[in-house]
Amino acid sequence: MRKNLVLASASPRRRELLSNIGLDFTVVPGNIDEPLLDGLAPWVQAEALALAKARFVARQLSDSVVLGADTIVVLDGQILGKPADESGARAMLQFLQGREHVVHTGVALVDATKGRELTASESTRVRFGRLDRLDIDWYVSTGEPMDKAGAYGVQGLGSMFIEGINGCYFNVVGLPLRRVALMLKEFGIDPFFDRSAAHGR
Repeated sequence: MRKNLVLASASPRRRELLSNIGLDFTVVPGNIDEPLLDGLAPWVQAEALALAKARFVARQLSDSVVLGADTIVVLDGQILGKPADESGARAMLQFLQGREHVVHTGVALVDATKGRELTASESTRVRFGRLDRLDIDWYVSTGEPMDKAGAYGVQGLGSMFIEGINGCYFNVVGLPLRRVALMLKEFGIDPFFDRSAAHGR
């Protein structure tokens, strides 16, 4: 029997990405503390946090496959999380402007019935254009940077600041779809052939 897919994230961007490839799923946010662990590479951190979210939700369910994800932005070895306030958002954007940074997204699947787990990560390099103070002030005033790692949304107004991307674009949005699709196949959920959602169930 085909298992239910559950997304352990409240991110509207991740929900939209999964919907765009025709998957049926429900959302149960994996609301956990997200402390960074000393001594781990950023992509390992992202995988560990994604797995913690998926495990947290899987403990509440049965007969489901839970998908967790976590995105980390890194520049010069410094991890840029979600800004705490507008001042923090301005500082991050100033730090990013005119430079190249790396976006790491960790992905984890947990089978709530069998306890099987699978983790992976994707890394994408993003080149940010140069911004002046008015650009930064305007962008922060829109509110878009406030709930995003690195203080920008590549799929929104922040797209105007991006000069180039080397790697998976969807990874920067929050979910590397190619990698997720291949992982789901290993858990018996095959987006490549399940077209019920896309073609009128």
